[in-house]
Amino acid sequence: MKALILGFVIIIIAVLSFLPFGLGWGDDVLAFLRGALPVIAVLIGLLLVFVGISDIKDRIEVRKEKEKDQAKQQ
Repeated sequence: MKALILGFVIIIIAVLSFLPFGLGWGDDVLAFLRGALPVIAVLIGLLLVFVGISDIKDRIEVRKEKEKDQAKQQ
């Protein structure tokens, strides 16, 4: 329960710091996001490549197991 309340407090502080009448860090946050976006895109791309490779390996394994089961049934 404490973590939930603390999480909401931190979110409220972050939103207030971004707004113009708060700390006014809006321009700095946007500059950070513009700079971080390519890095985040590369990391997401790498993650998707690894997930795709894992999916291909899983499909190959399932195909091998099906072939193995069919060979046992014959």
